[in-house]
Amino acid sequence: MLTIPNLLTLLRACGIPVFLYFVIVSENLPAAVITLMIAGATDYFDGKLARALKQESRLGELMDPAVDRMYIITVLIAMYVTQALPVWVLILIVARDIGLGALLIAMKSQGIPPFTVTYLGKAATFNLLYALPLLLLTDSTSGALAEIAFIFGWSFAGWGIALYLWTGMSYSRAGFASLKGR
Repeated sequence: MLTIPNLLTLLRACGIPVFLYFVIVSENLPAAVITLMIAGATDYFDGKLARALKQESRLGELMDPAVDRMYIITVLIAMYVTQALPVWVLILIVARDIGLGALLIAMKSQGIPPFTVTYLGKAATFNLLYALPLLLLTDSTSGALAEIAFIFGWSFAGWGIALYLWTGMSYSRAGFASLKGR
């Protein structure tokens, strides 16, 4: 249970309140962005290390996407507070997670295991976790850096939102099919 990959995931989870502090309390958006970059790196390395060290675990399989969701929700709160993202984008992302959360509860009540995270699901999360800090950086800097952050931020956001919604529909189809099979 206490493997290096799981400890990295736990460390990543501890960054959530740090991120919120930087955004909401100290209004230090560059530090918030650095916190997210570190979280993104640990998200990448925990999976790589788990496979390389043969330390894959059910706890890691459950904890990793849960921490990803917590980060996305936390960053969305920050985006709402700083008004760095239109409300309709926030609503789409939150609605997808609420819908899948309700479906997971229904599946669990029928003894059906949770969704298996797909490559596209990881790609969607990756794109969102990189888009959102870049968009925060757009609001906290000026000049060429802000322009570059804006371009890359919205590029990652476009792909991330599209993939996030696409994988949400894909997971929903799989979940409803498994419920129907019961």
